[in-house]
Amino acid sequence: MIPTLQWTPEGVSFLDQTKLPQEETYLLARNYREVADVIRNMVVRGAMAIGVSGAMGVALGIDQSTATTLPELNAEVQVICETLAKTRPTAVNLFWGIAQIRDLYTKLEAANTSIPEIKAQCVALAQTLYDEDIANLKVLGAYGAELLPKEGTVLTHCNAGALAACGYGSALGVIRAAIEAGHKIDVFADETRPFNQGMRLTAWELVKDNIPTTLICDNMAGYFMGQGRIKAAIVGADRIAANGDTANKIGTYSVAILCKEHGIPFYVAAPFNTIDLATLSGKDIPIEERAAREVTHVNGIQVTPDGVGIANPAFDVTPARYITAIITEHGVLRAPFEESIAAMAKIAAAKKRA
Repeated sequence: MIPTLQWTPEGVSFLDQTKLPQEETYLLARNYREVADVIRNMVVRGAMAIGVSGAMGVALGIDQSTATTLPELNAEVQVICETLAKTRPTAVNLFWGIAQIRDLYTKLEAANTSIPEIKAQCVALAQTLYDEDIANLKVLGAYGAELLPKEGTVLTHCNAGALAACGYGSALGVIRAAIEAGHKIDVFADETRPFNQGMRLTAWELVKDNIPTTLICDNMAGYFMGQGRIKAAIVGADRIAANGDTANKIGTYSVAILCKEHGIPFYVAAPFNTIDLATLSGKDIPIEERAAREVTHVNGIQVTPDGVGIANPAFDVTPARYITAIITEHGVLRAPFEESIAAMAKIAAAKKRA
């Protein structure tokens, strides 16, 4: 399993995804501010991974606090959570991860728990969330494997693999599970400009797992669909609205439209905490605008003329009508998504209470 991130006694260790595939190196974030920098600078990326990273960042900040009273610690926790929450706006998992530790802290503080015990429980929860992420994605993968073709080529966009999670992955986890179940499938990974997650990351981890993979440019998907080469497409998600509208890496919307035109199933694979019930539709999802340099430069070399305007939205929203199914660790959601998501939310809440 690829160790994307890991809690250590010295801090949180991250596989530096900005260096892949040329270098497999690790960066140690020794405090919550460094964790925030790691998330902001995409050393770690992917909704699931930054969700657990956010939780670990809050836990690390609490664990390293020198506060001697709960009011002092309260003030620090607020700053810690705000700092981490300001790193990236679109992936709801980040805010979920922060809230997991913050809510536990609030409960313990209200019970007048000692500061050493608060620290121990917050660290333990962050480590538990890491383990749960891997376990949940393996269950999700098993649900999704049944939907993929028994043989043929599957297209994926961006990276929703082990690198985007604590391990295994969502979209790539489904592909892994299908192959483990005996499906004879190969993968088309598109490059995913401008940050090249498909080119650099998806291709790297699939080759590492000996899964047959072909890299294609972003503008080639329609051609291969027209040739009958692609049997299904599967992607991850950074935020899913209550009506099923899904935000994912820029270019996902285009792939979904092409799939609809060619009669190809388009699947979204994401843990249930990616669904934001407070966001009613895709038009309410905030879209991160990233630095122009990601577009203007390749490997540090400027490839655009001086003075040209640059737009660089990191995500787009795919309307629910283009999505065949949403795969979660609680099961598979289908249209009408408002109803199936609401019903699954009740199931998830009941499991949590149990």
